[in-house]
Amino acid sequence: MPYFDAASAAPLHPVARQALLAALDEGWADPARLYREGRRARLLLDAARETAAEAVGCRPDELVFTPSGTRAVHVGVEGALAGRRRVGGHLVVSAVEHSSVLHAAEAHESRGGTRTEVPVDRSGAVSPAGYAEALRPDTALACLQSANHEVGTVQPVAEVAELCRAAGVPLLVDAAQSLAWGQVPGEWSLLTGSAHKWGGPPGVGLLAVRKGVRFAPQGPADERESGRAPGFENIPAVVAAAASLRAVRAEAGAEAARLRVLVDRIRRRVARLVPDVEVVGAADRRLPHLVTFSCLYVDGETLLHELDRAGFSVSSGSSCTSSTLTPSHVLKAMGVLSEGNVRVSLPPGTTAEEVNRLLDVLPAAVAGVREQLGAVPPVTPVAPDAESLEIDALGERCPQPVISLARAVLRVPVGGTVTVVSDDEVARLDIPAWCAMRGHEYLGEFPAHVGTSYRVRRLH
Repeated sequence: MPYFDAASAAPLHPVARQALLAALDEGWADPARLYREGRRARLLLDAARETAAEAVGCRPDELVFTPSGTRAVHVGVEGALAGRRRVGGHLVVSAVEHSSVLHAAEAHESRGGTRTEVPVDRSGAVSPAGYAEALRPDTALACLQSANHEVGTVQPVAEVAELCRAAGVPLLVDAAQSLAWGQVPGEWSLLTGSAHKWGGPPGVGLLAVRKGVRFAPQGPADERESGRAPGFENIPAVVAAAASLRAVRAEAGAEAARLRVLVDRIRRRVARLVPDVEVVGAADRRLPHLVTFSCLYVDGETLLHELDRAGFSVSSGSSCTSSTLTPSHVLKAMGVLSEGNVRVSLPPGTTAEEVNRLLDVLPAAVAGVREQLGAVPPVTPVAPDAESLEIDALGERCPQPVISLARAVLRVPVGGTVTVVSDDEVARLDIPAWCAMRGHEYLGEFPAHVGTSYRVRRLH
């Protein structure tokens, strides 16, 4: 069964497995002790730190291991903000950061700090000018991911880092999605990563803090990992994480070139094979193994189940796969369609045959879901019966409000309007996206007695 969700967690690399098993026998003792077993454990930990630091592009004494990538982000954000509290309490983040960064930002605001979110374009990329505008004299820290975890867009880290350096503001880079493919460019100040994203074992993160960056670890003091990651180090997992990072880097050039060809095939053929689909994310400046697309008139959760039944493990940023029924903050920030969203992220070793099989089953899976929902878009012209219509979609969840709109728009003449009244938060994103895809004019949203009214003008 092809596993196509490497952006969530990559399969354990064979080198990681070998290193983990070997370190279980050699690295179980306390590396802070001076007896033989402790010294052996310390040697393993130091070697792993040197290996990881070389891959990251920093000094070994600038890097610590944490219990997860999320913990690395939280420690990094909190420590950098605390170290520069005399400068101010202003934090700058992009609108598409990983939830770990946004949660840290929310915690900072709850303590009285302020936050500015830099918007992204429709491809999911920030502009360096957006960061330059957001920086202020009281900015203590800026954060920018190296590449987006949902759509694969690579961010202009080097350019933003240069602007931050000129302003005297440290830049924290969440490099979880990109470390497998190479070092992060630019003069960043702090960097985080997560081993399970590159084929290492889960439960290992890393945090690099450049020398000269003001940093004040929060929480009770601890003598381990420079006081930045309290607790006994999981040396076998750390050794496996470092060994697998070195291994995937050695393979990265050839594997990236090979997977990029397969992803390009998906991007081209999905747009041809599946009607009413939007491939999202940057076309060129992107990770080599990840592609995301959204399908109109499709329940994302049902589509994922259908693909799972067909033997493919993929993921989604669709609100339809979430108990909150709110769209992915990434897709929302980009202003793209969220319903029927599918993210395909290929692990190393994925074959062309596996990708071709996915492309073979995908059109029927999408068509089947649309048929289940009674959502096959009407193609037969109908005589308009009103200049304007109001559709009550209260209580309906994605993609039903958009399906109702697609049916109703043919019942008004060109120039006529359809108003959809919905209490589903997703409609705020998906109705404008539908208009952009289908060539109609979105007139905006208006208050309603219950929910919100979304008005559309038919243009053809």
